[in-house]
Amino acid sequence: MTTRRTRARHAALAATAAAVLTATALGAQGAGADPAPDPAPLTDTQAGALAHRITHDLGDRAAGAYFDAATGKLVVNVVDAKAAAEVRAAGAEPRTVTRSAARLAAATKTLDAQARIPGTAWAVDPRTNRVVVKADSTVRGERLARLDKVVTSLGDAATLRRVPGAFRPTLAGGDAIWAPRARCSLGFNVTKNGQPHFLTAGHCGNISSTWSDRQGGAAIGRTVTSVFPGHDYALVRYTANIAHPSAVDLYDGGQQTITGAAEAAVGQSVQRSGSTTGVYGGQVTALDATVNYQEGSVTGMIDTTVCAEPGDSGGALFADSSAVGLTSGGSGDCSSGGETFFQPVTDALSALGAQLP
Repeated sequence: MTTRRTRARHAALAATAAAVLTATALGAQGAGADPAPDPAPLTDTQAGALAHRITHDLGDRAAGAYFDAATGKLVVNVVDAKAAAEVRAAGAEPRTVTRSAARLAAATKTLDAQARIPGTAWAVDPRTNRVVVKADSTVRGERLARLDKVVTSLGDAATLRRVPGAFRPTLAGGDAIWAPRARCSLGFNVTKNGQPHFLTAGHCGNISSTWSDRQGGAAIGRTVTSVFPGHDYALVRYTANIAHPSAVDLYDGGQQTITGAAEAAVGQSVQRSGSTTGVYGGQVTALDATVNYQEGSVTGMIDTTVCAEPGDSGGALFADSSAVGLTSGGSGDCSSGGETFFQPVTDALSALGAQLP
């Protein structure tokens, strides 16, 4: 295998895409004000930033949000007219639902307490206004019966789905950024305290203190922080004087320049770059997902229809020029299709105190 990939696959992060938004701040219109005009269609990245702002400002009065790519509108779930008016004033489309954020949060809390079974995952699906619980092929017998009992106890707030394959961190021996006995994919280049570093997956950082850009080669970096389970990110400090561009390898001879970091939005189109399979795309299906790998549980993940395979771990999830996540794991493959979970890159940057170069 070549080493070209490991030097060009990387991206850098900057500010969120919130600066491109022109929507007004949250707040109901005053009496006698003219109705707000229909907002201009949003891009995927704009929708992610707007969703983050609106759901943060509304708190429990927003029961999730998703991007409708066909109309270019951000749809925000609400349970009362006042919240609907504020959503509309902020430039999004309100949708009245029956299950509140508090009820859905209570359902996920119950699952956290009673259903931490390896091979399961769950997240709120804003399109159906329910918690979708998934069980892979390893969940059977007594464990499946236990899971079904917990989900049934939640009534119409949750639903159980079986998925093929097994949820696993995508780690393997091979190419890309090399540990002595395995490989992963470099995600995004960052700086910390003015020094160059890069991000990768925490389950990768846990297995090695040093990394090379070729099998058996000299070390180019040293792991300084690694978090897994719980979350899934690691910070590696460059120890070699090599190029670290703000770009993602597109595996066609080109690169995608990365100019900032962005929050994901349900319905958003995204792409993933990894050392095993190259570049594949899909959509974000849920946020704040919990995944119970055999190796431990992770929370706060981005759930997607993007495929990945062993060795793609730590690779970049991006939308146009925005960095979105780091490849964690999932089920399936890129021949038959799959489901992959990603560590939000904004959370990793905040926790690590790292910045874009």
